[in-house]
Amino acid sequence: MLERENLDTGPGAPLPPLWHWFYFLATAAQSRLGTDGHPERGGFMPPIDLPRRMFAGSKMEIHQPLRLGQPAERHAEIRDVKLKSGRSGQLAFVTVDYRFIQAGKLCIEESQDIVYREPGAPIMAPEQIEPTDPGPKIWHRTVTPDPRLLFRFSALTFNAHRIHYDRAYALEQEGYPGLIVHGPLNAMLLADLVHRNQPRAVNQFKFRGIAPLFDLAPFRLLGQNTEDQVELEVRGPDDRVVLTATAVLSEG
Repeated sequence: MLERENLDTGPGAPLPPLWHWFYFLATAAQSRLGTDGHPERGGFMPPIDLPRRMFAGSKMEIHQPLRLGQPAERHAEIRDVKLKSGRSGQLAFVTVDYRFIQAGKLCIEESQDIVYREPGAPIMAPEQIEPTDPGPKIWHRTVTPDPRLLFRFSALTFNAHRIHYDRAYALEQEGYPGLIVHGPLNAMLLADLVHRNQPRAVNQFKFRGIAPLFDLAPFRLLGQNTEDQVELEVRGPDDRVVLTATAVLSEG
């Protein structure tokens, strides 16, 4: 899906940064899915009675990579739940901490922010404009999203949220102009941009979603390497930033 060349997938090979999202997947019976495709509320996640759910951001520290072919554990804990009222109505912020352990060693620590909100007004499609020249010192890549890419990422993460593959639902029920490109997919594409442009390992990574991105036009990945970290962003077809991220690199 990410067109990664010469990837070692043999036993003991290191898992690339963020690829742990393809594992430890929660399962739900078909009869337990809500109308939007998400599992019914309750169980581990709190039973918040707000219909829209978004993976708003994450920050992680990679002490050492997970290794393929070896058993590993994920431990999860809900650290915080906050209810707020904003311009778009009621909001709920849920912070979940994860610890990934392999061979008795802590490999990855991650904190995810999940946001629940009320339905909002319909969103207009962004105007497509000629992008600005990033300059010679900025890493950049253009990605053309389509339903095949979104379906493959949904399948790999066992995500049945209909805004990513059901265009009629996304337009008619949630008021979007197109299918939504997953926030974690954007983050993973940015981590891949780091890999394509320098050889050092990523020790820390964090991202924050700012605005939705749709499958209506190409978008750009941008990165600027400053000493031991890379500042990253995704820009939509209107050249506005929709997601930001920072990658901290290993020494040397």
